[in-house]
Formats: sequence, structure tokens, C-alpha cells
Amino acid sequence: MADVPSVEVISRAAVMLMSAAAERLGLAEEDPGSAAGRDLDEARRLITALAGLVTASAEYLGPHAGPLRDGLQALQRAFREGSTYPDPPGQGPGEKFTGPVY
Repeated sequence: MADVPSVEVISRAAVMLMSAAAERLGLAEEDPGSAAGRDLDEARRLITALAGLVTASAEYLGPHAGPLRDGLQALQRAFREGSTYPDPPGQGPGEKFTGPVY
């Protein structure tokens, strides 16, 4: 690990959180609403952790920051779309770090 640049460690952690959140949202399935592993409570936690990581480390990520932010916003929108009762703008997962996502 001593030879791995910090941007690489942060990026790997972000990708792991993104993948786990996508799984919990059921996005790997043809019909996300009926996916067996779908768990919006777990997805909320993962998305919020991702938002904190991406927001706190954006200045160090350089060109990696944009794609990570885009992926985060896509997950936030997918969460909103997949919720039976969507959170008000600014109160969705991670939005206390990123601001409202519509």
C-alpha cells in the first residue's frame, strides 16, 4: 500500500461504494424494483458515505473528481426514482454534502 498513490486509494474506495450502492438499488437487474438484493436503506447509507468521500477529497482527485461526482449524482437520482416516497430535495442520500439533486 505504501507505493499506491492516495488518489488511487480514494478512487478505489469510491468505486467500491458506487458498486455496492448500485447493487442495493437493484440496478444490475432488468427490473430494479423487484431485484432480490434491493435494499434502499442500505443504498442510502452507501450513497451518503460516497458523497462524503467524494466531497471531502474532490480537491485531491484531479481529473477523477468529475466522473466520480457524475456517478454519485446518477446513484442519487436512481435512489429518488426508485423510492416509493421520494425525499424532499436536499434531504436525499448524501445531499447534505452535495446539495439537492433533481
